[in-house]
Amino acid sequence: MRKLLKNNLSEFIPAHRFFVGVDSDGCVFDTMEIKQKKCFHPVIISHWNLQKIEKAVRETAEFVNLYSKYRGQNRFVALIKTFELLTKHPAVLQSKVTLPDMKLLKKYIEKGLPLSNEGIAKAIKSGNFVGLKDILTWSIRVNQTIKTKVKKIPPFKWAVKSLKLIQKDCDVMCISQTPSEALVREWHENNIDQYVTVIAGQELGTKSDHIAIATKGRYEPANVIIIGDALGDKKAAKDNNACFYPICPGKEEKSWEWFCRAKCAPLSSVTHSPNQNLEEILFSSHW
Repeated sequence: MRKLLKNNLSEFIPAHRFFVGVDSDGCVFDTMEIKQKKCFHPVIISHWNLQKIEKAVRETAEFVNLYSKYRGQNRFVALIKTFELLTKHPAVLQSKVTLPDMKLLKKYIEKGLPLSNEGIAKAIKSGNFVGLKDILTWSIRVNQTIKTKVKKIPPFKWAVKSLKLIQKDCDVMCISQTPSEALVREWHENNIDQYVTVIAGQELGTKSDHIAIATKGRYEPANVIIIGDALGDKKAAKDNNACFYPICPGKEEKSWEWFCRAKCAPLSSVTHSPNQNLEEILFSSHW
């Protein structure tokens, strides 16, 4: 496995005709629930002193990050959406609790600046986004909590079998919006980093960026396959005219088993157009 910087990710050299980009949290690892419920959400509540509306915060944050079309978004984008929905929540309106202002973070995102701790820290240092110190502190606390509470969670059994299978004739890359430090740690401690060539986290850009930089001019679009558990993964595939294979939340092992068993056929027959709906793929007669 090579761990590359964004400015030399473009140096990626194909070894195979096919490219497979694989998400991590909620896709290879069953870590979405524990990271969100035990790390992200409690830190939101404690950091901004929202204990009075804890139930509302938790249910809203769970909706955004786990049970809606927003699942899998970058943490900063998801944070904005969470507080946006909370402003309309009946319990919050009744409580008269003041929610943190996300206007500066919105401005930062709209400028297309890096959605990572490193990117925000650099913007703060430049003097243009000093007001994001509070957001950065929250994000750092989240990382620290994850490092403490999320340990030795094994990958899905059929995900490992699939990775072993596809890496024989595909270039495989982990694409994620999780910080690289956590990704490398989780893949390494489970000894599955051997099955990917590159691990790309939020520091290297969006998932669409990862795919574009690594694949453009190197693979036929029909030979690029993105595997993920969220609509954001599907969008990243569509942005790059690539194929998409869904790992359906709640049916992760079955989704991977289907993929693994079908791999005996040509890859093009086990993947689907990014223009298809997830429902069409899941209930396709192909399976």
